[in-house]
Amino acid sequence: MELTVGAVLEGTVKTITNFGAFVALPENKTGMVHISEVANAYVSDIRQHLTEGQEVKVVVIGLENGKVNLSIKRLEAKPQREAAQRTPAAGQAGRTPRPVTPPPAPKTADQLFEERLKAFMSESDSKISGIKQYSDHRTKNRRR
Repeated sequence: MELTVGAVLEGTVKTITNFGAFVALPENKTGMVHISEVANAYVSDIRQHLTEGQEVKVVVIGLENGKVNLSIKRLEAKPQREAAQRTPAAGQAGRTPRPVTPPPAPKTADQLFEERLKAFMSESDSKISGIKQYSDHRTKNRRR
């Protein structure tokens, strides 16, 4: 059986490291599930999600230089956003939500030009004043 990206396989967790887990695949092949591909939530300790000898369902997400990259989380349904499902916090019951302010209108070409010109002029003035100070300092210390 030839491994291809997108193939869904059953495997057994062989070894767990701090950065991921090595999974034994059919036909004596081995792949790795990176810690970021274990679950949809943040994983600080992979051992809280996987154990050695555990049977897992994985999807092949990459084949690079003979290495097989696997994912567990891509087979799971993504969780719904919690913001819409939250209940009001204590002390906020009955409050009306703040109105959403629309994003500012995009700037016109003239406004962008004016901003760039103003920044250029400011930078130019500071460079010129620095040069003048340096020049004045050198002429005062010159021996005759």
